[in-house]
Amino acid sequence: MRATERPTRKHLLALTAAATATLLAACSTGGGDDQAAEETDTVVLVTHSSFNVPDEVLAAFTDQHGYTVDVQAAGDAGELTNRLVLTKNSPLGDAVFGIDNTFASRVVDEQILAEHTPETLPQGAERYVLDDADAAARLTPIDQGDVCVNIDDTWFADNDVAPPATLEDLTKPAYEGLFVTPGAATSSPGLAFLLATIAEYGEDGWQDYWERLMDNGTKLTSGWTDAYTVDFTAGGGDGDRPIVLSYASSPPFTVPEGGDEPTTSALLDTCFRQVEYAGVIEGAANPEGAQALVDFLVGEEFQASLAENMYVFPVSEEVELPEEWARFAGVAEDPYDLDPALIAENRDTWLQQWGEVVTR
Repeated sequence: MRATERPTRKHLLALTAAATATLLAACSTGGGDDQAAEETDTVVLVTHSSFNVPDEVLAAFTDQHGYTVDVQAAGDAGELTNRLVLTKNSPLGDAVFGIDNTFASRVVDEQILAEHTPETLPQGAERYVLDDADAAARLTPIDQGDVCVNIDDTWFADNDVAPPATLEDLTKPAYEGLFVTPGAATSSPGLAFLLATIAEYGEDGWQDYWERLMDNGTKLTSGWTDAYTVDFTAGGGDGDRPIVLSYASSPPFTVPEGGDEPTTSALLDTCFRQVEYAGVIEGAANPEGAQALVDFLVGEEFQASLAENMYVFPVSEEVELPEEWARFAGVAEDPYDLDPALIAENRDTWLQQWGEVVTR
């Protein structure tokens, strides 16, 4: 399961400190050799708050390239994108990781990123390169995962209720008051779920679906963490909703101690595929270090760390997945998809319309 998406005070303070440090560095007329050396030796990576990589992996980057990575978390993918746009004249860092395919067009259109792609991509990564040539020159695919409705199998068995299987099922009386999902306006998986419903019901039908979904007692939260760990019955808290929006990779992490089967399932006919990208921030203080870091993110060490630490699939087909992933992490055969250009053109309008529907 993925870590928190919500911005915290810690994150805000860290970003403020980073922005202040960058501004001071830019305004400095003195500096000196020691300061210049310190700036050159650090790469500031701006990323989402789910970023979680073992220290030894980042140490391997330092050993290979001589740069220390300073990780600055900036909320979920949507918040990360917004902050990059708002600070594009005073960049928060050198490189960014965590821009997903629902927000890729925005950072490209806003000219947030400099052109850079690794000379060699791992086997399998080409399929996730963006179709738009300008975007492909600035964003490198790093990982992917399917956002899907998950269910608590134990709850359905204990209550003798047949589990749902489709998006339409979530509007049926049998599942009234059982579904919780992060909102589309504040969460990247929430936005992915909205896009899945638009792909299923079309631009003329998705609002009617959401009206029926909300009339059936669906609960909205600000982010994935609240939905999964607070409201979901199998999320480790004291939740009362056995249906939640999460990831196809979530079930392996519900195998109980001493057990050999997960207690949850992902509904693979409800999934929208997310791809996360990295890039070099335009105006970076350390562009060479940022380029080296983007190259490192598609390398074997980082790719091999993704499944167990950030619960997403690497784009590299050469990485061996953890045993439980091979057994229990499903992959949707035919996930919902929308043209990135269509998303870019309509995202703000759809979010406004979605907000009007869910607040009626």
